[in-house]
Amino acid sequence: MTAHRKRCSNSSTNLRNQLVVAYDGTDFSGWAAQTGLRTVQSTLKEAVRRVSGEEVEIVGASRTDSGTHARGQVCHFDTQAVIPTENWIKALNRQLGPDISVQSAKHTGDRFHARFGAISRHYRYRISLATIRNPQQARYFHEYGRMLDVGLMQQAAESLVGEHDFRAYTEELDPHVENTVRKLFTVNVKQVRDEVWVDVVGTAFLRGMMRRMSGVLLEVGRYARPVEEVSKLLTEEREIHQWPVVLPARGLCLMHVRYGRRYLDHRSSLPSE
Repeated sequence: MTAHRKRCSNSSTNLRNQLVVAYDGTDFSGWAAQTGLRTVQSTLKEAVRRVSGEEVEIVGASRTDSGTHARGQVCHFDTQAVIPTENWIKALNRQLGPDISVQSAKHTGDRFHARFGAISRHYRYRISLATIRNPQQARYFHEYGRMLDVGLMQQAAESLVGEHDFRAYTEELDPHVENTVRKLFTVNVKQVRDEVWVDVVGTAFLRGMMRRMSGVLLEVGRYARPVEEVSKLLTEEREIHQWPVVLPARGLCLMHVRYGRRYLDHRSSLPSE
């Protein structure tokens, strides 16, 4: 099953492993485990079970939605199996399908927490301007097929930077989410060949937030919404405006999760969920 596997001499001792995982989210029903559905979390959990023989809990940095991709999802799990990190990568990837792979692995202290220790998360939304679809890339962008005013989109994007109430930028308002205030560090829009990329770095994101923000910027770029409405949707004026369209998940990718040099628990600074 795997090479160099052995148990810790003290059965109560666990080792915490951090993984960076990439996946094509098309055929996953999101990150979080759901009964009867193929999810990233449950797929990784089964792979670890096959390698180590243990039932572990996989904790992810971001709960990506169904159809959303990742290049740099970070997760952790605790195990009593003493396996070198390079062997974890090889062993897990042998158990995983072609649409998901472990990019890197390392042992961490038990203070590390993939979700609550994250300082920021970087998402990218890709919009295709090409008039003819590229079938080899169609799973990874939203097909628009016309030119957009990227300068106007960037002007609108600047109003999203900072700490705001993003209630109007959620896909659906979860009754369990009491606080819809989030902080964004950067929101950048640029054209790369025949695509427009919307890159956003923030502390945390509401459900569907990236896809609705990308939707409002697309509306601005095609002259369907004035720039000033983007900032008004962050205020109490949101109720008198039509909320932005939610773009398809296939254009969205979790690029990177950043942690500090010292592993700190940031849950007290995160909005309640």
